[in-house]
Amino acid sequence: MASMADCFVLSFRSIAAASKFDWTTLACVTTGVLDRVDGITRFTSMTNHVILTAPAGTPEDKARRLLEKAEGVCLIGNSLNAERHLEIELRFAA
Repeated sequence: MASMADCFVLSFRSIAAASKFDWTTLACVTTGVLDRVDGITRFTSMTNHVILTAPAGTPEDKARRLLEKAEGVCLIGNSLNAERHLEIELRFAA
């Protein structure tokens, strides 16, 4: 799950830079559910809980869109056959 969280953060950093999106801090905690399916133990679901802090006045919809895009392009997440969830918490600082 640490690799998944790191991949998410790196994906977001790249997307935010390309989009000229200013942000202050980003934290990502990923949890996963292991289950036995067809005799094989594997992750069946993963949740990224993301806390993004951005300057006051940052458009909330743009922040959400970029976070969702980062989740969608994460190589590790896309390599695993598991249900994925994204929980977003936005904070705005002066």
